[in-house]
This record gives sequence, structure tokens and C-alpha cells, in this order.
Amino acid sequence: MIFRVLHVTDIRYAALVRLARFNVRLEPTAWAGQRLFDYRLTVTPHANSVVSAHGPYVVNSSRLLLSEPISSLRIESAFSIEVAPRVLDLTVPCPSVAEIRRAGWRSRDLSESGPALYLFNSPIVKIDAEIGDWAHSFLNPADSVLQAGKLLMHAIYSQFSYDSDATKTETPPKEAFRQRRGVCQDFAHIMIAALRSHGIPAGYVSGYLRTIPPPGRERLVGCDAMHAWVNIWCGEELGWVGFDPTNDLVVGGDHIIVAMGRDYADVAPVDGVFHGNAGQTLQVSVDVLPIESSVTSID
Repeated sequence: MIFRVLHVTDIRYAALVRLARFNVRLEPTAWAGQRLFDYRLTVTPHANSVVSAHGPYVVNSSRLLLSEPISSLRIESAFSIEVAPRVLDLTVPCPSVAEIRRAGWRSRDLSESGPALYLFNSPIVKIDAEIGDWAHSFLNPADSVLQAGKLLMHAIYSQFSYDSDATKTETPPKEAFRQRRGVCQDFAHIMIAALRSHGIPAGYVSGYLRTIPPPGRERLVGCDAMHAWVNIWCGEELGWVGFDPTNDLVVGGDHIIVAMGRDYADVAPVDGVFHGNAGQTLQVSVDVLPIESSVTSID
């Protein structure tokens, strides 16, 4: 499937802002099963400088500098991307939870996609005994890591309620865990904390999920949103496999990967600082539109 994605961020300030710096992480990174055809970042008013770079995790960043006074800012990210759903090769033996724990700790791969970076505490996700104890029954050392990942994902899906009013971006995973409420970001953080508590490498993925309207209903413009899920490292042969605890899905052809980091802080779509004493309001609109199917093989 080929998708056209438009992500618009509108920021309005209560008074003039005289200097602003932003990090924008909306350009999809290179990932197996995806092919990016074009990418366009449009900033209004025009930024004085835009510096793009890759890393330090699996993420593309654009650093914006606006040195002229502004009262509003509009950031438009647009691209077309081809996505081929991954078909897991069932002939490849899947390591057990115990084997993945040993392999992760022994790995010397310190690259952005190596397991070592995704084993330890990160800015938001801390290894937590309470979450680890809760997850114990789902992460049997003898089970395959794929089966364990599905059990843990389903437990979050069935035991936690989606509630956009329950948490904020800065809410710690333990607080959302104790409430048993939150949004996709919270569920991903809780799942990552559970996995890392048991020595399993886990990464936070930001991206998009195509939404399909109910039968007989028209699709609403701007109804889509940025989404988050979890990648579990399943060994050298299988690599990273995506699990979406919000929807109880192994990641497939409707998921578009933008970036992977240790947690939300590494891949936040937009963050930054500004000089001034002004309040601000933020509005985000996202459209994920399928434009055609494709039978092309993607390496």
C-alpha cells in the first residue's frame, strides 16, 4: 500500500516571541518494508535556518531557528510512503525469553538499532519492580519471545482503559500503570518498562496508523493522529518486531514507522524552546490517506 501523509502543527503565542528553536522529528527513517518517495517540511513563517541530521537513535531530526519576532508558527510535514506488511518467517526458530535476555546482554552491537541501547533506564522509562512483578506471569523464560510479547501486549490491551484525559505527555509510566488508564504513549512506556525489567531489549516507536471509518460512515479529514507502539528485539535472525498494545496488534501494513528511540523523549515529533513570556496553544491535524496498492517487493 502507498500512503500520503500530511501532519500539520499550529502553534499560537499570546504575545510576540523573539527567538525560537525547535526540533522536528517527522521525516520517516529508513526501515525494512518501507520506501519513502518524497518528504517536504514547510515552516511558516520561514525559518532562518534548518539543519537536518540523523541520530543518535533511529530518528531523523530537523533543527529550526527563528530569530525574527513571531506570534504563530505552522509546521507542515508531508510525504508519500510505500509500506509492505512484514510476514514473519515461521521457519526461523524464535528464541525464548531466556535466550533473548542472554543474547541482549552479550551483544556488542552499540549501533542505533543494536539491542544494548534499549536495555536500560531512559529519560522517561525507568526499570520498575512494580511493573516488572505485574508482567512476570506473561514473560515465562521458556516461552518464545514472540509469544511472550503477544501475551504482554494483550494484558495491557485488556486491563488498561484508553483515556485521553487521564495523563499528560510528562506523566511517568508508573502513574499511568497504577491508574490503569492512559493513551498509546503510556501503554508503550508501560510495556517497555515491563520488558526491560526482565532484561528484554525494547524500543519506543513513533509513527502513524491508518484509521478505517465504521461501515457507512465517511472518513473525517484530520481524524488521524501520531501513534506509538513497541519494538521488541527478537534476536539476530528476526530482528525488531512491532507490538501495538493500544490495539492488541502485531504491527503490520497499516503502521508507518517514523522513528525508534528509547522512549518518547528521543522521538518527540516537535519540541523546543523560545524566548518570551507568552502562553501558547497547540493544534495538530494528521491525515493518512491510502492512494494505491502495490505488489512491489520492498527490501
